[in-house]
Amino acid sequence: MRYIFKFPDIGEGLTEGIVIEWYVDKGTAVKVGQPLVKMETDKVVTDIPSPREGVIAARYGKVGETVHVGETLVEIEIAGEAGAEAKAPETEMVEETGAGVVGTIEVASNNAYLPASDEGREVKPAAEKGSARKVLATPVARAMARDMNIDINLVKGTGPAGRVMKSDIQSFHATAASAKDSPALSVTAQAAGELVEIKPMSQMRKSIAKNMLRSKQSTAHMTLFEEPEVSALIAARAKYREEYKKEDINLTYLPFVIKAVAAALKRHRDLNAEMDFEKGNIIYKNYYNIGIAVSTPDGLVVPVIRNADQLSIRELSRAVAEIAVKARDRKLTLDDMKDGTFTITNYGALGGWYGVPVINYPQAGIIGIGRISQKPVVVNGEIKVGNVMPLSLSVDHRLIDGAEATEFLLDVAAGIADPLSLIMR
Repeated sequence: MRYIFKFPDIGEGLTEGIVIEWYVDKGTAVKVGQPLVKMETDKVVTDIPSPREGVIAARYGKVGETVHVGETLVEIEIAGEAGAEAKAPETEMVEETGAGVVGTIEVASNNAYLPASDEGREVKPAAEKGSARKVLATPVARAMARDMNIDINLVKGTGPAGRVMKSDIQSFHATAASAKDSPALSVTAQAAGELVEIKPMSQMRKSIAKNMLRSKQSTAHMTLFEEPEVSALIAARAKYREEYKKEDINLTYLPFVIKAVAAALKRHRDLNAEMDFEKGNIIYKNYYNIGIAVSTPDGLVVPVIRNADQLSIRELSRAVAEIAVKARDRKLTLDDMKDGTFTITNYGALGGWYGVPVINYPQAGIIGIGRISQKPVVVNGEIKVGNVMPLSLSVDHRLIDGAEATEFLLDVAAGIADPLSLIMR
């Protein structure tokens, strides 16, 4: 008896993934929970486990290929069942939800059959068979072809069993447009070599683009700026830096900022909330999970430090180091990314000064910190050389008024300027 295991819906609004690595091949025996394939989604890289014990009869999707939720990943021959059952006379398929993975699994019963795999075969266009059967294609590809006025039967599919994918429609349209609009340029480019390079967007870049656009379209951005003098912060870090090194902890300024932000959020709960505009509600969070924007070779991710208000500077330092390593090694899980209530982005670590950060929707605010630089400051009526840390606060103006945002930012700035106050309040 053979199961069809489809790419499952693993939550967080994911709709597709890219095959990074296959752990199994045709003929591989697998157990329940054993990883089958590593997939890159738009948020994380994750292993997809087997929902059943058996032998891999076929697998779909090459390394680098995009697979949509609901499309077949593998066929599993169930141990102890007659393989002939999978090739019985044609009848209707039935479905069963498999254990261990949230997804759809189709199972052939005594009154159902599963056709043999088309993997490795050349799939002929429907026109050659003289029938009106539709070409294999994903629903997304069909909708896109319809919108672009493309005859999907003319598109060569690169998916499992020759299935036409969204990327095939996009490539077909791009090729047709290029040939129509710039035939001379196309010939020149081929003759001259690579005048341009076309590289498919990664799942992460797609997610970043989608989230940034959604944030700008769904919120009313307002940004405020402040420059606290942080000589006391510099002294505190210098005092404890060597002590922390003995515990393999790199003490940076970021844990102090996290501490100051968490403390300020407790006094300004509008900044730790989100707006449910459709229902007319404001959702106030009574927990303080701080997202930290981390730059990776593939793009920006925002893992979360949970209950940051309850952690010491030492514990925050460890947490920051751990999530940074996991992000750059592509080992973040969905749990690492969920339930953030406010975000910090540190472009100062890369030498940046000021910026206008984009809110991590549906959160209400994000604060950016720039590099510390020396500037003249006035202390007790005298001009002195000071150390200034630029702060940029972007908030959702639908929820947060200018006065509240200003008070919050000044509160954060005061905590950073006087780090001792963070443990004395």
